[in-house]
Amino acid sequence: MQAMHRIAVLALEGVPPFELGMPSRVFGNAVDDSGKPLYEVTVCTVDGQPVASDAGFTVGVSAGPEALAAADTVIIPPTNVMMALEQGVPLPRPLADALAAIRPGTRLVSICTGTYVLAAAGLLDGRPATTHWIKAPAFQRAFPRVKLDEDVLFVDDGDILTSAGVAAGVDLCLYMIRQDHGAAVANRTARLCVVPPWRDGGQAQYIDRPVPEPTVATTTATRAWALERLTEPITLAELAAHARMSLRTFTRRFRDEVGMTPVQWLTSQRLEVARQLLESSDLPVDLVAHRSGFGSANSLRQHMRSALGISPIAYRRIYQPNSSVLAHH
Repeated sequence: MQAMHRIAVLALEGVPPFELGMPSRVFGNAVDDSGKPLYEVTVCTVDGQPVASDAGFTVGVSAGPEALAAADTVIIPPTNVMMALEQGVPLPRPLADALAAIRPGTRLVSICTGTYVLAAAGLLDGRPATTHWIKAPAFQRAFPRVKLDEDVLFVDDGDILTSAGVAAGVDLCLYMIRQDHGAAVANRTARLCVVPPWRDGGQAQYIDRPVPEPTVATTTATRAWALERLTEPITLAELAAHARMSLRTFTRRFRDEVGMTPVQWLTSQRLEVARQLLESSDLPVDLVAHRSGFGSANSLRQHMRSALGISPIAYRRIYQPNSSVLAHH
């Protein structure tokens, strides 16, 4: 029997309650087909003592740094220690000691500006990461060795994952569940949390832009129209025509709303369909390619290798190691 995955959430001084409670809520709703919980989530502090939240109340915990040492995944939400770290002040000694107790190979995750803690510990030097877009310039000045990408919702760099601001932490938690247990479990968890299993685009769609007036046309209806026709060839001209916009206006408005070009978005949606089919069905790869709109198995392979660094068969093997289809391709 597979042991339950242990997650330790590190509550630091000034932690926002939303980000602190997010992992417990999302991972706590992840269960297998029999209803058995897949994760054990423990909230801890560096010394086992309560910490003040940024909402005017104190957070009491049942564990200290020993939870970090026992965890398979450690999640670090935001903290008001960030302001000092931004000015070059080193990590407080108790926090540094607590991080040192984490076992090698443990998956490390930050939510929002929790990225500062990982960066100040030197764990992100030379590695890609993200943080809340509004703190990106200050973060880059404080930690120039980090390859910061302020336009994405989260970054997966293997054993270290970082998310953008606030609700992007939910996206990252659901992504981790998907990576651990597949799309079906992640989608079920998302439904229980009443959130989408994934969101289009990245932080670019949230950066310092006013909400469009109700009279301004959007691309929402066209995106819904396209999602119903992913198996068909869809041109940019057809998308613009459906939205009743010029190509130039449609492309600009689409990027403003979604954070990527229409072609990039179509490819990402088709990849999502292909991944779900590879995870949950025994369809041959050529049929997966057809049903996801790539047309041919070769096209699907090229797009998966480009976006995910893996072939369709290798991807299926991760989620369906005993699939009979593997023997025939």
